[in-house]
Amino acid sequence: MTAHTQAWGSGLATTTAAGVELDTWFLHVALGPLPAGRDPWILPAELDELAGPDPRRGVTLEGVIVEIAIDEAPSSTPDAYLRLHLLSHRLVRPGEINLDGIFAHLPSVVWTNAGPMHPDDFDRLRPHLVRAGIHAHSVDRFPRLIDYVTPPGVRIADASRVRLGAYLSPGTTVMHEGFVNYNAGTLGHSMVEGRISQGVLVGDGSDIGGGASIMGTLAGGGTHRVTIGARVLLGANSGVGISIGDDSVVEAGLYVTAGTKIVLPEEPRSADGAPRVVKATELSGVSGLLFRRNSLSGAVEAITRTGAGVTLNKTLHA
Repeated sequence: MTAHTQAWGSGLATTTAAGVELDTWFLHVALGPLPAGRDPWILPAELDELAGPDPRRGVTLEGVIVEIAIDEAPSSTPDAYLRLHLLSHRLVRPGEINLDGIFAHLPSVVWTNAGPMHPDDFDRLRPHLVRAGIHAHSVDRFPRLIDYVTPPGVRIADASRVRLGAYLSPGTTVMHEGFVNYNAGTLGHSMVEGRISQGVLVGDGSDIGGGASIMGTLAGGGTHRVTIGARVLLGANSGVGISIGDDSVVEAGLYVTAGTKIVLPEEPRSADGAPRVVKATELSGVSGLLFRRNSLSGAVEAITRTGAGVTLNKTLHA
């Protein structure tokens, strides 16, 4: 966990004529309290130069300096955006900062190649936007990561697939069909061709195969934080709702949820000859396992793997 309880940043807030705060882009972020002697009303000269109205989008850009307590819940749109920036700048890891109620401070925004717009203003100004070459690429509460932060040492094939607030470590590659939500990400070199949901952390050297899905806590309202260990392979179109330990493999096409019944063929059988069966939650986080479906019986099995897990292409993830 980070030892800091405060953070601050200076940037540009976008506000509509009606006073709706759409976003805040922080050019400078840091952990700790606002430095002593810094007047929060005195902005860096570069922010003053960028501030001002943008009549094309019906917004005004204003320089702001924001200081927050990271253990407390977000209290405003600039506060929420600072937290997302801290994650994507890798200053805090997912789970180390309070994001309770963040949706209430993130309005639905039309994201354009010229910046954020209010949906009503986009419809009203559409003819002028077309003539100015301004077009929309999404309507969402969260923007694309690389519109605000470019994490060093990371490759992202499709910008729309990674949200601001994702935590991506150097050596991570997110391919075209990969997806990384906010407050989720990777802790080392990783190949991401599947979905990393909110709250999920993927360990160093792991491969999230094409179409694979890792369940988060957002949709189901649960509290268990799913993690993927180091050197793990989630096969193509597989999925997990439990934590997967180091050096483990989930075979292609297999979905393992918390309630999935898992047969343990290597363990001693009962007196009647039946194999031991457990719920998948009992194997959550256990290292060195291969999860597979028996092609004859259809049962989901877990057997012990030996040696290290997958090995990524060093050149590709350098």
